[in-house]
Amino acid sequence: MVNESFDIAGPAGRLEAILMLPEGPPVAAAVVCHANPLQGGVMHFKVVFRAAKALQQHGLAALRFNFRGVGRSEGTHDHGRGEQDDVRAALAEMRRRLPGLPLVLGGFSFGASMALRVGCTEQGVRALFALGLPVMMMTDLSFLQACPPPRLFVQGEGDPFGGGNFLRELVARLPEPRSLVIVPGADHFFGGHLDEMQEAVGTWAAQRPWAT
Repeated sequence: MVNESFDIAGPAGRLEAILMLPEGPPVAAAVVCHANPLQGGVMHFKVVFRAAKALQQHGLAALRFNFRGVGRSEGTHDHGRGEQDDVRAALAEMRRRLPGLPLVLGGFSFGASMALRVGCTEQGVRALFALGLPVMMMTDLSFLQACPPPRLFVQGEGDPFGGGNFLRELVARLPEPRSLVIVPGADHFFGGHLDEMQEAVGTWAAQRPWAT
């Protein structure tokens, strides 16, 4: 398995990125988004890395990148507006590097909300995943009612930004296909439960939801 580091031409300047390639020809191209930069979120967060690793182990090429203003990425934090354009730039880079492959998009916390907002409407995104979705911080969840790609939600039972029961009720109201994994005993960061989070992503990826 190979990792490549490079810069993406983003809408606010350079975006720092790492592409994790699988052993053989990739079966899909994924983008994984990190948590809120204002709370220290970077692409090297354990949740983001472990999710990308799960995808890589199941044959996907997985791109992690730093949002504008984080690490070597240029620009300044835009409170979720410009960051959606950063996500689109990362998807465009994967289309350019791996043309013809189905696109998978996901993220952790703030990155999960950015991935869902972009992926629910972006042409070509075939599957979505949200880890630690901060539903208590999101003012409008109605866009999820009209979101066609298959979606995976992985949430800690004790996540203060949206615990297990809240997610169960939310996901139950969403159109199929969608799946939910609640990790018992886990908090927002899946502390002490990263293996379960990674396994949930890997199990989902093994089912190739983008092919449905």
